[in-house]
Amino acid sequence: MDFFTIGVYNSTEKEFFDKLIQNGIDTFCDIRQRRGVRGAKYSFVNSNRLQNKLEELGIRYCYISELAPTAEIRELQKNIDAEKGALKRDRHVLGKVFVIEYKNKVLNAFDFQRFFDNLDNLGSKKVVLFCVEEHFEACHRSIVAERLQNTYNRCIMNL
Repeated sequence: MDFFTIGVYNSTEKEFFDKLIQNGIDTFCDIRQRRGVRGAKYSFVNSNRLQNKLEELGIRYCYISELAPTAEIRELQKNIDAEKGALKRDRHVLGKVFVIEYKNKVLNAFDFQRFFDNLDNLGSKKVVLFCVEEHFEACHRSIVAERLQNTYNRCIMNL
């Protein structure tokens, strides 16, 4: 099973779905806490529209809420961004406090074996982890990818 990650910021709808198709993604794992994006520009990744489009493309949709950062952890990053005067959409890295708290409170509690078993049962071969940030290093999906690579020897490619 191959793993990929994808963000949406600074992608058009066509570019976003073309990346999935070109890489043969068969399972799309949404790991956001809130499954909506404000504004029309990225409305195609709001949950219902996204799920409908993925179904059209023959790509399974899974919502993995257990990998989403909690509101409290997201607030830590929001405070770090505010201190730096950075917008979420322009962020390039995560704050150390966010990373530590996410690992301790979310990632360490996540049952990766059950996750792998569920994906195997679905017949998944190419799985993408999705959140909104454009820059991989600015998103919790990079922390998940690091764990998949370092602990479970899974190769990760960022789309």
